[in-house]
Amino acid sequence: MNPDASKPDPPPRCIIMGGGGHARVLVDCIRESGLAEIEGVLDADSSRRGQQVLDVPILGGDELLGGMAAGGVTHFVVGLGGVGDNGPRKRLFELGCSHRFIPLTVRHPSAMVSRWASVGPGSQLLPGVIVNACAVLGKNVIVNSGAIVEHDCVVGDHAHIATGARLASTVQVGIGAHIGAGATVRQCIRIGEGAIVGAGAVVVKDVGPGVVVAGVPARPIR
Repeated sequence: MNPDASKPDPPPRCIIMGGGGHARVLVDCIRESGLAEIEGVLDADSSRRGQQVLDVPILGGDELLGGMAAGGVTHFVVGLGGVGDNGPRKRLFELGCSHRFIPLTVRHPSAMVSRWASVGPGSQLLPGVIVNACAVLGKNVIVNSGAIVEHDCVVGDHAHIATGARLASTVQVGIGAHIGAGATVRQCIRIGEGAIVGAGAVVVKDVGPGVVVAGVPARPIR
């Protein structure tokens, strides 16, 4: 019998792209879950090279991506958060994929995700989130700390459900949309592509693509 046959496969090695506050949360999530070994952080700000994100070194900028595979890196994580425009997160995701790295799906151990939910590659489920049965999350979605995505919701690629936001059942969130911290979206509502729902808003009517809404009840502000 091969003595190595019973040994589990080692976790993949990943690089984090973007080194701000959101990256700190991701480092913590990855370490708590044991999902991967973190090779380092890449950040476009050259003045940050040699600094650390928690205990992970910032190695340099995105120009280093090309040589990462030779060093054994197979996966990447988008370490950039967002407060409205999710375009930069989308661009980093596409950059990682263009170098043929695999997007790592991050899930904190305290995240409650139904076995009947679908979670796309590179999505991030942070501490205390709930994703219920038959919810569908696209790729590179953030469900931030304490947010709730109820049953039968569909959240498009690159969208961000911010801290403490609540999507009631059967909500549809478009590609790249942002649901602000503490916002509530009533059941069966559609949020259009690239739309922004302000923090604390209560959405009771559909929101068109690119529209920004805020308030209780939520109304367009531009």
